[in-house]
Amino acid sequence: MTKLMRKVGIVGGSGMLGRAIAKGLLDGQVVAPQDLWISNQSGRQNVAELPSTVNFTANNQQLADACEVIILSVPPANLLEITIDARDRLIISVMAGVTTNQLSNISGASRVVRAMSSPAAATGLAFSPWFASRDVTLHDRACVNSLFEACGATAEVTIEGQIDSFTAITGPVPGFVAFFAECMVNYAVESGISEVVANRAIRQLFLAAGRMMADSSATPAQHVEEMIDYAGTTAAGLISMKDSSIQKNISDGLNAAVERARMLS
Repeated sequence: MTKLMRKVGIVGGSGMLGRAIAKGLLDGQVVAPQDLWISNQSGRQNVAELPSTVNFTANNQQLADACEVIILSVPPANLLEITIDARDRLIISVMAGVTTNQLSNISGASRVVRAMSSPAAATGLAFSPWFASRDVTLHDRACVNSLFEACGATAEVTIEGQIDSFTAITGPVPGFVAFFAECMVNYAVESGISEVVANRAIRQLFLAAGRMMADSSATPAQHVEEMIDYAGTTAAGLISMKDSSIQKNISDGLNAAVERARMLS
């Protein structure tokens, strides 16, 4: 992977998402440990999995002055606590619900990117979509792609509001997927299967399904149709689910998450 930037700073880099992104960037060799800055409340190294040569500070402006690219990863409720002059920097935010206009207002920057990622970035498995403001350059876009490719997969979107949708869809790892797995575990237990065995079985099922869908060119819908066309036991279950209200219920849940994302800032 090409190293496109010299110094990167993560405001809130000791939080769950911030430290996951930091680990992804270091493991992907996008930035060297001595060129990575993290700001937190203590200003001290408190992330055991990061090298000791990473720079820590409690001063957000010190980080902004030292870095070319600044990633904002703090709770949206703390947005107004971020006061930095970063007008000539590239700002990337992974804060749910915070708009590009708000990012420009708190930083003075015109080159701002609004993104969403997840803690899966630590293992290179996150999906990180992003939206760029008008002044973001081609070189900036290459930097953003390089950063987020180190964390997993990425894609630029052209409508800012779609980031709220992705906050609900891909942000909550394992979240919604874990809920469906929990439902299957509960069914197995109610059928008399040991909870320990049920948990092992369903975890393995989701691991296998995830890898098969990730490695296949078929879409999820095509996988479903393939199983229905096979006309076996799974087909009976899928037909019953497709005829039920489950799809609407899932949509309602995702809509609730999207609305919450829009309210956070």
